[in-house]
Amino acid sequence: MIENATLATAVNDLVIANRILGHEDVMDASGHVSLRHPANPDRYLMSQSRSPQLVAHADIMEFTLDNAPIGGGDRPLYHERFIHGAIYKARPDVNAVVHAHAEDVLPFTISRTPLRPVIGAASGIGKCVPVWDIRERFGDRTNLLVCNCDHGADLARRLGANSIVLMRGHGFAATHKSLMGVVRLSIFLPRNARVMMKAMQLGGEIDMLSDGEIEVKAQSTANDSNSMNRGWEYWAIRAGCGDLLGQKQS
Repeated sequence: MIENATLATAVNDLVIANRILGHEDVMDASGHVSLRHPANPDRYLMSQSRSPQLVAHADIMEFTLDNAPIGGGDRPLYHERFIHGAIYKARPDVNAVVHAHAEDVLPFTISRTPLRPVIGAASGIGKCVPVWDIRERFGDRTNLLVCNCDHGADLARRLGANSIVLMRGHGFAATHKSLMGVVRLSIFLPRNARVMMKAMQLGGEIDMLSDGEIEVKAQSTANDSNSMNRGWEYWAIRAGCGDLLGQKQS
């Protein structure tokens, strides 16, 4: 009974996460968010292939870490589900993953200018934001998508111990120990990119967050559950799914 209630809560929260990320323009018709199974760390939960703002409870499916669906019949699946399984395999500390194509981060995937935290709310992106270029291992005749386990494993290697990995000409993958955390991170990542780009347009040196500020701010945010819950509630209401807050649906 406890396991069923925990799973129902996880499914409900995953629906909310999809709606939030769709509404906040982190994800459009594409993109996906997943959550490690609360009772089985060798599986994860993710919607069938559907636009995030339309995801409902019945769309959530279970997958193995090799990205094979558990049941689900012949429902369509996201082509890039391999991102999620590979990261969960490589990073036992990660419990939630987002993949999106937010346009504001794309300039930093195709230029030599590294993306760095410049606003306090984005400190969680960390000191280093690596860029994964699929050409380095798989050549220049791919469609840029992570569409098999080898692609996923190579992306996870580039991610390393970082929170974010950018993908050349494509988008990003974000990771966190919690679903609320990865949603927050994914919202503030493109905002940070916009602020940094505007500062670059002004010319002159950009005053990045220091390593110490990144560490202290990220730690304080991680320990501030009230702030995390407040943001979750705010974004859920904006996305029109405030009625799902606190619900446990099977």
